[in-house]
Amino acid sequence: MYSVSARFLAALAESYAPVTTALLFTADGGTQSLDISGGSVTVDRGSVTRRTCSVTIADTSLIPRTAKASLNVYGAQLRISRGVTYADGTSELVPLGLFRIDSIGGDVDEGPVTLAGKSLECVVQDDQFTVPYKATGSAVSAITALIQRSIPAASVINRATDTTIGPRTWDIASDPMASVAEIAAAMGAEVYADADGTFIIATLPDINTTMPVWTVAAGEGGVYVSANRSMSADKVYNAVLARGENTESGVAPVSALVTDSDPTSPTYWGGPFGRRPLFYTSSTLINSVQAGAAAGLKLAAAKAPNATADLSSLPNPALEPGDVIRVVYPDGSKELHQIQSFPVPLDTSTVFAMQTISAKEGT
Repeated sequence: MYSVSARFLAALAESYAPVTTALLFTADGGTQSLDISGGSVTVDRGSVTRRTCSVTIADTSLIPRTAKASLNVYGAQLRISRGVTYADGTSELVPLGLFRIDSIGGDVDEGPVTLAGKSLECVVQDDQFTVPYKATGSAVSAITALIQRSIPAASVINRATDTTIGPRTWDIASDPMASVAEIAAAMGAEVYADADGTFIIATLPDINTTMPVWTVAAGEGGVYVSANRSMSADKVYNAVLARGENTESGVAPVSALVTDSDPTSPTYWGGPFGRRPLFYTSSTLINSVQAGAAAGLKLAAAKAPNATADLSSLPNPALEPGDVIRVVYPDGSKELHQIQSFPVPLDTSTVFAMQTISAKEGT
């Protein structure tokens, strides 16, 4: 979760005045504040571009008439923040993302103007290779080079354990963001642009060992609204076999099988759930340690949780995918959930829907 004060979290359960800001960065280096009337920011760990925005603005003069208009789709970016205005008049804001503006439109007479944008992974994704591209050596260095190839000033922060990858060459017209993901998998990590527009290399937090960042509780003073709970075995696996064969380096083929080895897990390998392996292959894997890390990352997302839920609460714009939250239901039962996706309203809406990727009984 983005760092906020205890006062901020307490205010989310109270009656407060939400505040939203949007700062436009024009292609020629200028800045301009925009007055947002509505829209939302969607944050989704399952999407290559983790953050997308749809923003409405009342000012019809912002609809571009020429390519040189300040608000355009030729390099303009939008930074959006949302937060709380306290009773004393002060405010606390958290960023929701830095977005490349991809579309602008609206009724030129009555409005509103609607903007749509994507977080900065899209810049890397769109910059497809025009010549074969080769990566080797440090995984973090290779990922950083791929990102800064498209965004020279990009900041890349590594929170995972670096490793050495085998030489890998991608063909013309390949997707560089897919290349980034392939390299990151070799170190058991994922790569995304965070709410500040910084690229992060990180592993998915373990719900069994990660402290909850927020409590969604029913009752007086709580932020719980409703929940739909379900279980499904569709596309659920309890083992991943990762394999690597790198003909460029002449390294012998390697592999690693990682299984759900927890006897108390409902997807325990060889338990009542049976054996349901998933297979992953990449030439960046040149030793069994890398293959094991890649298999572990894939398994964390592929194995079945004890339960899943679509949760509705009062909005918390500081949350991030992968965050672990504690849910206290109206009957007093408790669960820990790990967040997959959520939309953040940019107006005064008071309902906030979260989808989770895993859940377990909590205390």
